Amino acid sequence: MKELKEFPRIETERLILSQLEEKDIPFIVEFLKHRIYSDLTSNIPYPYTENDGKMWVKMSREAFEEKTGFTFGIRNKEEQLIGAIGLHDRDDDIAELGYWIGIPYWNKGYVTEAARAIVKFGFKDLGFNKIYATHLLHNPASGKIMEKIGMEQEAILKQHAKKDEEYFDLAMYSVFKD
Repeated sequence: MKELKEFPRIETERLILSQLEEKDIPFIVEFLKHRIYSDLTSNIPYPYTENDGKMWVKMSREAFEEKTGFTFGIRNKEEQLIGAIGLHDRDDDIAELGYWIGIPYWNKGYVTEAARAIVKFGFKDLGFNKIYATHLLHNPASGKIMEKIGMEQEAILKQHAKKDEEYFDLAMYSVFKD
């Protein structure tokens, strides 16, 4: 992954993608307190606490400092946080894309818009060759976003995620630089 001195700020037609900050924690907790996020993702706990939010913002900052990833707050043009999207280096010029968005902002195309910009950033600015993402099979909406940004399903990873003592299959999608 190419090195960037400062955390980037990316603007799209409707969004601003920028570094997560301490002031975002109450919004993160407010959005992610709903059980649906835990049910639809492999890595968001329930209940989601203020401590979880603080830890995640800290981990996001450390990932940037250690050059292992970028977690962007997805913000509207008024700079209010509405979700988050990340790109994390998995070595060998491969990165993993992940995202979530607040329930009031579902089905408005915001994640697709943010993901397109982040994938472009990953290829153009960071020099990745492959970007992939996964979703739980019972969350097909996430797969639709992946398809809309040019990803193709590459595999079904059997019992690849463990949550609450239960194993779940993941669909893996990817897109390549060329």
